[in-house]
Amino acid sequence: MTALLRVVLDQVVAPTSADLSMASRELGRALVTAAPAGCAVEGIVPAVADAAGVVEASVPGLFDLSRTALARRELAVAWQLGVAPGIGGGMIHSPTLMAPLVKHDRVHDHDQTVVTLWDLDAWERPGELARPAVACHKAMLKRAVRFADAVVVPTHALAVRVARLGAFGDRVRVIAGAAPAGFAVPTDEVGRRRALDLPEGFVLVAGSSAPSARLAAAFAAVVSSGVDAPVVVLDAPEGDEPAVLELAAAAGLGDGRVHVRGALDDADRAAVLGGAVAFVAPEASSAFPWRVVEALRVGVPVVAADSPVHREVVLDGGVFAESSDGSGLGDALGEVLGSTVAVERFAVLSGDRGRAFSWRGAAERVWQLHADL
Repeated sequence: MTALLRVVLDQVVAPTSADLSMASRELGRALVTAAPAGCAVEGIVPAVADAAGVVEASVPGLFDLSRTALARRELAVAWQLGVAPGIGGGMIHSPTLMAPLVKHDRVHDHDQTVVTLWDLDAWERPGELARPAVACHKAMLKRAVRFADAVVVPTHALAVRVARLGAFGDRVRVIAGAAPAGFAVPTDEVGRRRALDLPEGFVLVAGSSAPSARLAAAFAAVVSSGVDAPVVVLDAPEGDEPAVLELAAAAGLGDGRVHVRGALDDADRAAVLGGAVAFVAPEASSAFPWRVVEALRVGVPVVAADSPVHREVVLDGGVFAESSDGSGLGDALGEVLGSTVAVERFAVLSGDRGRAFSWRGAAERVWQLHADL
């Protein structure tokens, strides 16, 4: 008899976030390849046109695919209300908070539901998010307090914060994410950067003009460091470029020195990282730092705000700012880019740390978690 791990793959067929879609896809693939003997993976997806084709291309090797009767938006509302018709039981794992969190019997029926929380944005920066998104996250976490057999978070720092939001007891487990499988600087990196109209040898930052992204501190860091290099900003939302450039100008970065780009696919993002002399991470939230992990994966020197999450993720793979303002980040950036020897040394440290994160390792821990339950 085959033991099925049923994985919610709504982000694969109807993504609301590029990073969550990637995490769902990569974890799904890794769970398939890491399945123990006698075990297999089944996908759960909302009613989406050609869902089977999308899932087969994204997560090959599934034992089966279960489609709900509702589209993603309606499914999200139903699950917030505790309505999960036609889902059934068994071992259910969600790479997000989106899951059929309802009353079940783990002891007698062997039903179990595990969800994943990658950030606390709905609690830490609610004013920067759409109200429905905030309401959804808070409602689903309340249901997780009542019905989840475990809540997976990517860092111990986030686990501490989550434990304060509900009576989870020992149900919070730490399993880190990773860069996309095979994430590496492509052989055509120069051509890709040219197509994106980017210079060479730049300081890289990711974020938006929202206060929580702290781009102003990153720009101030470049100025105070005295580094004469262009700056590239990734992941800026559509229409956000003028506000980002205004922050840069206010910090003293003008004359076309700052280049703003939006969300890029994996290959283009890796190509951009390949042209960076350093990656600056000014944000200090509890969210899993996806771009930091990608910078580590390809060996880009990392300069990070000193936060519990960065301390845990970057560890000895980068340099931390002694203070949270631009001057503290600037001193750290100056240390990294002080000489060719320093750049090479921090690139090696970054790459060494980047190898600690893998989706295969995450999948093996997920399988072990469900076995323990």
